[in-house]
Amino acid sequence: QVQLVESGGGLLQAGGSLRLSCAASGRTFSSFGMAWFRQAPGKEREFVARINVSGSTYYTSSVKGRFTISRDNAKNTVYLQMFSLKPEDTAVYYCAADPKDRWTLRAQNFDYWGQGTQVTVSA
Repeated sequence: QVQLVESGGGLLQAGGSLRLSCAASGRTFSSFGMAWFRQAPGKEREFVARINVSGSTYYTSSVKGRFTISRDNAKNTVYLQMFSLKPEDTAVYYCAADPKDRWTLRAQNFDYWGQGTQVTVSA
């Protein structure tokens, strides 16, 4: 079993920056594909970014150039560095793990999820 714990959320003004962290339990973190999703009030959960075991990354178009996903296997942690935040980035951000390290953006392919961390960006 893998447990994921997100941290780093908060309230900030538009244009600000924030770094989210997701700490994973277990010794198999380095073999997992990892991703960030987010869910805004009244909306479906959407893909934000992912990083594979190889270090390859992929971003949804709305965050490309503003967000950076990275991982530190020695610390069992994945990060989401967010710059130039906008009010439309306001959401609960979730960390997710794919033990099969598939090249997928679909939430149903991720077996493990964190509890989420709130990010609120004011105009």
